[in-house]
Amino acid sequence: MQLIKRILAVAGVIFLICMYASTLVFALMGSAQSTNLLMASVIATVIVPVLLYAFTLVTRLLKDHNLDSDDRSFNGHDDSSDK
Repeated sequence: MQLIKRILAVAGVIFLICMYASTLVFALMGSAQSTNLLMASVIATVIVPVLLYAFTLVTRLLKDHNLDSDDRSFNGHDDSSDK
C-alpha cells in the first residue's frame, strides 16, 4: 500500500508541474486561443489541488469513522446504548 501511495504522490507532483509549465507556456504564446487556454490552465492549477486536498480530507475522516465503529463493535459494547 505504501508503494501505491508513493507512486500516486509522484504522479501528482508531475501532474502539478506540468500544469504550472502549461500555464507559463500559454501566458507566453501569442495566438488568439492562448487567452482561453491560459484561463483554463490557471483555473485548473487552483481547482485540482483544492479538490485533491478535499478528497484526502474526506477519505481520512471516513477512514477514522469506520475504524471507530469497528473498535466499538470489536470491544463488545456500543456507545449508542449508553444514551
